[in-house]
Amino acid sequence: MFTPVKSTKVYEHVINQIQEMVMDERLKKGDKLPPERELAELLGVSRTSIREALRALQVMGLIESKQGEGNFIRSNFDDTLFQPLSVIFKLQESKPEEILELRKMLEIETAALAAHKITDQEIEELKFIMNQLKECEDEDRKVRLDKEFHYKIADISKNSLIVNILSVISSLMDFFIKDARKIILSNEKNKEILIEHHEDIFNALSKKNATEASICMAKHMEFIYINCIN
Repeated sequence: MFTPVKSTKVYEHVINQIQEMVMDERLKKGDKLPPERELAELLGVSRTSIREALRALQVMGLIESKQGEGNFIRSNFDDTLFQPLSVIFKLQESKPEEILELRKMLEIETAALAAHKITDQEIEELKFIMNQLKECEDEDRKVRLDKEFHYKIADISKNSLIVNILSVISSLMDFFIKDARKIILSNEKNKEILIEHHEDIFNALSKKNATEASICMAKHMEFIYINCIN
């Protein structure tokens, strides 16, 4: 399964080999890696090189270390992109509107994809969130329900990459455009508009109309953009 490594940058080859094994599906989500000593013997390298490689793979978000259990290929990748993207955002001196522009593009296409794939059960689940959002009076809960509505549409798209990327974008928005949702929801007129937007999106999805769903989502995202930036 593993092959011995010979190189001056040994730990990099260890990283590459583990990555290749994931790509070849020889290692899958949740799989436990051999202990450090065994890995060192299998690869023909020092335990120091193994530790360096494992630390790097943890930073990359490919593996996770469980106290007393060992190292595992991660099963959940929801938060692994946030740190590197947030660092890139700061280093490149990006602007908050870039986050919103990316979210807008992604969510419009996600709505269309979800319209093609939504099931009757998912329509009921989305309707339940929609009704809660309409009836809720607590501002903090409204913010959570608003997120849940959009995450549910991403789930309905049946595309794990969309789900993960949207989660990261939402986290970037929360971090760099602080309290954006609260600011929008604090305005009584905006509350009515947002409910109307969500109902329009829901109705389009319930009819499984991809064109209408993307148009409604575009209208909603443009509203969010204007109110967050201005």
